Amino acid sequence: MKTKVTSLLALFLFAIVFTGTAQMASDPSECQITLSLYSEAAKAKNYNEALKHYDKLVKECPKESLAIYQYGDRMFKHFIEQGDASKVEDLIQNYKYRLQFFPEKSKEGDILGDIAQAMYDNDLGTKQEQFDAFDKAQKTDPDNFTSPKGLYTYFNLAIQLQDAGQKDLQDIFELYDVLIEKIEGKENDMAVILKPLMEKQENEEELSKKEAKRLNAAETNLGSYGKIKGSINTLLGQRADCDNLIPLFESQYESKKNDVNWLKVSAGKLNGKECETPLFFKMVQQLHNLEPSAKSAYYLGRLADKDGNSSKALEYYNQAADLETNPSDKARVYYSIAENFRKKGSFGSARNYYNKMLEAKPSAGIAYLRIASMYASSANNCGTTPFEKRAIYWKAADMASKAARVDASLASNANSTASAYRGRAPGKQEIFSSGMAGKTISFSCWVGGSVRVPNL
Repeated sequence: MKTKVTSLLALFLFAIVFTGTAQMASDPSECQITLSLYSEAAKAKNYNEALKHYDKLVKECPKESLAIYQYGDRMFKHFIEQGDASKVEDLIQNYKYRLQFFPEKSKEGDILGDIAQAMYDNDLGTKQEQFDAFDKAQKTDPDNFTSPKGLYTYFNLAIQLQDAGQKDLQDIFELYDVLIEKIEGKENDMAVILKPLMEKQENEEELSKKEAKRLNAAETNLGSYGKIKGSINTLLGQRADCDNLIPLFESQYESKKNDVNWLKVSAGKLNGKECETPLFFKMVQQLHNLEPSAKSAYYLGRLADKDGNSSKALEYYNQAADLETNPSDKARVYYSIAENFRKKGSFGSARNYYNKMLEAKPSAGIAYLRIASMYASSANNCGTTPFEKRAIYWKAADMASKAARVDASLASNANSTASAYRGRAPGKQEIFSSGMAGKTISFSCWVGGSVRVPNL
């Protein structure tokens, strides 16, 4: 009897424990409940209600979900847009919480840039403090500090500080070089994505939805970075004109002529603006003496070019190309070599080096534009009939259109050039009367390749 009672009691206790355990397993934790209430309110843009749950989440369950801070970003920006300036500090703290609790799911340079932008947009802190916030993003995680708006604001603040006497002009030049290199790097990334997709379109291959989306995104980003690069160049403005650069560098030369970095930056600025001054020759020779490099070889090539010694210039340029490791600078060298050949009428060799330029820097639209120009100027030499000769303009137009797609700074000029070339190609009436619609014309001249006549 005792055994039977004991067994029944054990069974009763087991049932209680099992029921309690099952109930606990089916009920979400308090943190999960709060997160659910917060998320639903935020999704519905009921931010006043969401804020009540946000405060509890960050205090008691800060690691519950990344969504806490993703919704927090939208929520605080909403309050700020509605005129509640007190929420600026909360927005910045939200970014800091994200970096603290979800570092593995956050790009530090991107988030630090958002903090700096929030300070600037809402006039929080001094100009120096705002600049320092952007500077922290750049120096902490440069690979992920890439927002076009952030890069522009960063440089704009540097210009304001220089105008106020709080920064040297040399600091501005050095920051400019860093940002332009970064922007051109992003342009290259987008152009690498764009190039094979453009080729598919040229071959009349249909793009998948995913490919079409990638193409549109790449072209949009190229446009954004192109505009920002133009805006930064505008900000630099007259500070980088020869009339200002030459006296500045002349006054600094004696004290800094053994500073390799100063020589590189200063000579680069004079070269970029094509400033006519004996100072440039002095800088280049001194740089080559202190540290022979791709840069000094390139500058010596430029000087030889200006003296009319194209063979010596080509020797220096090739040396510079072999030594150069920076893609944008290597592209610049190849461009100089290509121009050297183009001006001599060696179009085939010029195209080879323009293509090398594009390999180093896929966003170099000027290379496509120059090739287009060479194609167009060869019309009389690339066909046996008037129709075939004028067909080369379709090929030239396609090349000019490529320039517009990979380089936003050239888009307007490139598109108008492409339109002009198409206007020189055979018209609909000529295509109809020739019976060439849809046929392929091959070119036996230096241009090579072929072009397909449009269908009517």
